[in-house]
Amino acid sequence: MVKIVWTDQAIQDLNDIGEFIAINSERYAQEVIRSLFESTELIESHPKAGRIVPEYSTGNIRELIRGSYRIVYRIVSKYRIDILTVHHSARQLKIPRISRKSK
Repeated sequence: MVKIVWTDQAIQDLNDIGEFIAINSERYAQEVIRSLFESTELIESHPKAGRIVPEYSTGNIRELIRGSYRIVYRIVSKYRIDILTVHHSARQLKIPRISRKSK
């Protein structure tokens, strides 16, 4: 099975999303964050389940669409996937330049 690694950026994204939603509903914020976090379980067994991110057009940068959010991830190897960002689909995708090398 693949190891899922959440980058600092992706964790910060979840925190920001949760804080924003919690302004109106703490309970709903918790549900959304839990749902986004659990969505990545699919790619543990099916790494290529997400579509190729159009902004990058490379097979190892993919995304899962969950509601209004894009969970962008990189297939680093057959043993590791990095979650790069969790992004609201209404906003322009901005993620740092992605190195082709694995850590």
